[in-house]
Amino acid sequence: MNEKTLSKRLQLVASFLPKEARFADIGSDHAYLPCFVCLQDEHATAIAGELNEGPYQSAKKTVGDLQIDDRIEVRKGNGLSVIKPGEVEQVVIAGMGGSLISTILEEGKDKLLSVKRIITQPNVDADAIRKWFDQNDFQLTDEKIIEEDGHIYEILVGDRNSEYVAYTMENKRRELLFGPILLREKSTAFKQKWKIELDRKKHALKQMENAKTPNIERMNMFQEEIKEIEEVLENE
Repeated sequence: MNEKTLSKRLQLVASFLPKEARFADIGSDHAYLPCFVCLQDEHATAIAGELNEGPYQSAKKTVGDLQIDDRIEVRKGNGLSVIKPGEVEQVVIAGMGGSLISTILEEGKDKLLSVKRIITQPNVDADAIRKWFDQNDFQLTDEKIIEEDGHIYEILVGDRNSEYVAYTMENKRRELLFGPILLREKSTAFKQKWKIELDRKKHALKQMENAKTPNIERMNMFQEEIKEIEEVLENE
């Protein structure tokens, strides 16, 4: 288990875990991420949570084959139900939609009282996680966006009791959508993501315009969204 085994996006996720991490990886799949972290840091411990039987068994096999089941416990269950209050200090949720991740966090809030850091990698709807952090005493302290194998991934880090302020009050609504840190950096991957999103929305709008009974309200909403993306991409 080394850098070649783990995708770039998961290596980036792992880089936000502190030394001697005591963390849970929710939706761990093959448990590659906790294995990677614990093999690099002999003092790290992890809980790998998986809902479905197949990935649960795969995770158990990975951990057993690497002989680190003394530091990584694989548990079967839904979301944060696999951890007990006070058991971990960091939570990782990667490779799901942002709305699902925020639902998992909301439903398992009682398990997060001892958690100092949440690291997420949503496939879509990252704004749902920013909003959840903002409403639940977790400050957005870092964001990254990377392209890997033709896909673009965002990583969002939320810390409890941080004094870092990511948002500006005058642009908070826009920053929740695009990401305040990503918006300032405007990396190549960021521009690429929003150009794709712009094309997708324009295509959808054209289809709406050609419909027999156009939904004017929805069309207006899309026009506003298109205008906002164009403004962000033009303001270099």
